[in-house]
Amino acid sequence: LLTVTVFLSTLTPKFYFALTVTSSFISGLIFVFEWWHFRKYGTSFIEQVSVSHLRPLIGGVENSPAAPVTFSASSGESETNRQNLPECKVWRNPLNLFRGAEYSRYMWVTGKEPLTYYDMNLSAQDHQNFFTCDTDALRPSDTVMQKAWRERNPQARIKAAYQALELNNDCATAYVLLAEEEATTIVDAEKYFKQALKAGETIYRKSQNCHSQSPQHEAQLRRDTNVLVYVKRRLAMCARKLGRIREAVKMMRDLMKEFPLLSMLNIHENLLEALLELQAYADVQAVLAKYDDITLPKSAAICYTAALLKARAVSERFSPETASKRGLSTAEINAVEAIHRAVEFNPHVPKYLLEMKSLVLPPEHILKRGDSEAVAYAFFHLQHWKRIEGALNLLHCTWEGTFRMIPYPLEKGHLFYPYPSCTETADRELLPTFHEVSVYPQKELPFFIHFTAGLCSFSAMLALLTHQFPELMVVFAKA
Repeated sequence: LLTVTVFLSTLTPKFYFALTVTSSFISGLIFVFEWWHFRKYGTSFIEQVSVSHLRPLIGGVENSPAAPVTFSASSGESETNRQNLPECKVWRNPLNLFRGAEYSRYMWVTGKEPLTYYDMNLSAQDHQNFFTCDTDALRPSDTVMQKAWRERNPQARIKAAYQALELNNDCATAYVLLAEEEATTIVDAEKYFKQALKAGETIYRKSQNCHSQSPQHEAQLRRDTNVLVYVKRRLAMCARKLGRIREAVKMMRDLMKEFPLLSMLNIHENLLEALLELQAYADVQAVLAKYDDITLPKSAAICYTAALLKARAVSERFSPETASKRGLSTAEINAVEAIHRAVEFNPHVPKYLLEMKSLVLPPEHILKRGDSEAVAYAFFHLQHWKRIEGALNLLHCTWEGTFRMIPYPLEKGHLFYPYPSCTETADRELLPTFHEVSVYPQKELPFFIHFTAGLCSFSAMLALLTHQFPELMVVFAKA
């Protein structure tokens, strides 16, 4: 400071002005370079150089327990992920609740509507695609049900279902509608679905016998197959909710074997949740080995269940203090990598699992990698994380580190294709208005970007003051 003061006291106004302009220009260049480096690589250049090169020279010790975690992915997957543009595609929630027995009950108790109009409209479209076909006009009961799925009023749909049953007592889709919307308990819903199963199997066998006769018969077989699969799946979900978990697991396995081509319905996610409830972790791992493949679309259920199994192996004995001293073991590194992978796929899940955000009933449709998928996953799987001692503690200690590794900004990705920027808009349409939608966690600007910005602004201000009041600034510098 004494040297700087003596040096400033010898300057003339012109030299002092030139010095302030030069320092302002240099600090501006540093700020621009820092900002560019952060936008491209996601880290501060000055901080990176300080940690990597200067600290070892002055005898500093790196406290980090392990080097930045890197993931191995095949080049084919990497190229595919980079080339495919992210899409905000809405999917049917594999674990959606029952309209009458669960969603309506919530509305009766709280007075809040758990489903949005957009979500219910998507469900109406699904029902028309699943449960109707071109040959419905040949059967009066199916004609009535075709109109019922288009009705917006729930009471009108229920009334139409009863009209269809008057015309045909074996109308499977009418029983499906009553099970979903009129039944006020899971027990009642199961009774309706059993009646739907009996009627659906009879119709399905008839369609199988004559499906090759014409394109119309093929369309009818597809419709009858959809009805049968839907009913069996919902019966398995009823058994799961009523505590008959082993029965539910058997029904799901049989359904997946009987209709292997309907994997897009994600029945394996129902199976994963039921197996976790049984604590059959070896069976869970076997299901993951089949469906956690690079060629299949991922989901939060797949990624976070894989992370949970790896965390289970180390979470009971995991301690951040101990890990920082001795470093991470191989099993701990694998668990941390799995958590980072899961968080990169859907960054909204940890706050629900750690109960930093309150849950709501999951919608009937979800947006993969969005807040709606996070709500749906945590709603059913939070209990499974709590059951494994230390799993949530390991998640708490490691999940935020993911955002230091993912390249910035969102147009880039590390393991998966870039995080879609349209998820917030779609989630606001899927989730109820009283729920605060979670948004993608933005990276905070490093300290050195703030510092260089302040230095640049201060130098520019000095240059401006020196230009306006040269004599006064020299006197101020000498003083």
